[in-house]
Amino acid sequence: MAKKAIVTGVLGQDGPYLAKLLLDKGYKVYGLIRRYSNPNFENLEYVGVSKQIEFLQGDLTDESSLYSAIKTVLPDEVYNLAAQSFVGASWDQAKFTTEVNALGVLYLLNAIKFFSPATKFYQASTSEMFGLGNDNGRQDEKTAFHPRSPYGVSKVYAYWMTVNYRESYRLFAANGILFNHESPIRGRQFVTRKITDGVARIKLGLANELRLGNLKSKRDWGFAGDYVEAMHLMLQQDKPDDYVVGTGENHSVEEFVKIAFDHAGIKDWQNYVKIDPRFLRPAEVPDLKANPAKAKKVLKWEPKVSFEELVRMMVDADLKRLKEQK
Repeated sequence: MAKKAIVTGVLGQDGPYLAKLLLDKGYKVYGLIRRYSNPNFENLEYVGVSKQIEFLQGDLTDESSLYSAIKTVLPDEVYNLAAQSFVGASWDQAKFTTEVNALGVLYLLNAIKFFSPATKFYQASTSEMFGLGNDNGRQDEKTAFHPRSPYGVSKVYAYWMTVNYRESYRLFAANGILFNHESPIRGRQFVTRKITDGVARIKLGLANELRLGNLKSKRDWGFAGDYVEAMHLMLQQDKPDDYVVGTGENHSVEEFVKIAFDHAGIKDWQNYVKIDPRFLRPAEVPDLKANPAKAKKVLKWEPKVSFEELVRMMVDADLKRLKEQK
């Protein structure tokens, strides 16, 4: 009998890649989408799985809808990828960010505890929880959290609630502390996709400038399609645990910009990039770099797509999309 998995956030970036991975492994996949919403299946269509998923109505801010979803499906695995995940917006939407990212996880854990305690639970944690936490320039599972945004704070709550339910109720609950991961279906409000979309528009004569914030911030960037494999592996272990997932190297926003413009055949990127104070954050996280040694050793996980390959992949996808639209 096929395993059953519920994926929240199935319409986002990671959800489609994870759904495809699970479907390829023979799972029955249920995608949780908000009731009364007008769902956009574009990302699922991009990876070719929109017609293979059964959709459930539910919302992380509505506890009863999560209870209903868990009771109805009795899933083998739940992957909680849903979140208000745009860090920049979390200052203006701190309450909403907290309700979705923090309390939503509590509601999901309660639903599993009450109705399906054998279900394995994956919580999408984030490197933004580390913030200023730093162990010799890299962050691992033992690095202290010092979040620098309402988003990061909300995710720290969810992380510890996941640990607490694991220890208190013996649930199989795991945290994946994923560092920045991107793809051609990343939302265009995120800086990486903003860059590749902007470069493609400049290349095709649809724009003449790209407005950005802090070019000096450094992040550990990988490919989302690689990272969903680590999510799945965490729930296949004998014991639940928490894992840092990243490439182990980091690059500045400026490096991302340079590679993107160069791949599009545009020289002198400085002529097109304008620094806009509106995109500077109230509190910045200057430098994040993973130490994924535990994930590599225990999960036998390795990233496959390099930083340069990721940037080029995203630029190519945006050029193709915009040419088709023209």
